[in-house]
Amino acid sequence: MTAKRAFDLAGGLLLLVVLSPLIAALALSLTLGSGSARGALRRRPVAGRGGRTFTMLSFRTKSPLAALPQLLHVVRGEMSLVGPCPLAPGHRESTGDGRRRLSVRPGMTGPWQISGRSELPWEERELLDLHYVDHHWLGMDLSILARTLPAVRKRHSATRAAAGRTPARPARVA
Repeated sequence: MTAKRAFDLAGGLLLLVVLSPLIAALALSLTLGSGSARGALRRRPVAGRGGRTFTMLSFRTKSPLAALPQLLHVVRGEMSLVGPCPLAPGHRESTGDGRRRLSVRPGMTGPWQISGRSELPWEERELLDLHYVDHHWLGMDLSILARTLPAVRKRHSATRAAAGRTPARPARVA
């Protein structure tokens, strides 16, 4: 077992245990609040390491919490805590770059997550992922993990403010 896999397994298990009350509450809330038979989980096929396809789970919400079910995939060895963005099977797999991406497990987070994610053009996200594939090491993973939560919080706050849900703070008068 490599150091990265051992870190993923230990980190994934720890996060699952610590976050299990939140995961259960969110699943219950989404199930009760949806009013449909679809359930709380979204399933989509993605290409894993070596091109092996698996069904990735996520919550049916646009919240940053949507990715929490992916911790199960990390523990099972289908995903990593940090890695390239998961892609649909067959997505550029025949190219050299596609094969490079598939040489590592897809990640719950990665350089694309901390670098503007949806604001970046596809080509830049692809370059970030390929740079990660070619140069990753445990120290880089720790750095990306440390920067993920602040990046998600910042993006989530900006989204809420843009939607008008976060009231503007009044200016301070000296």
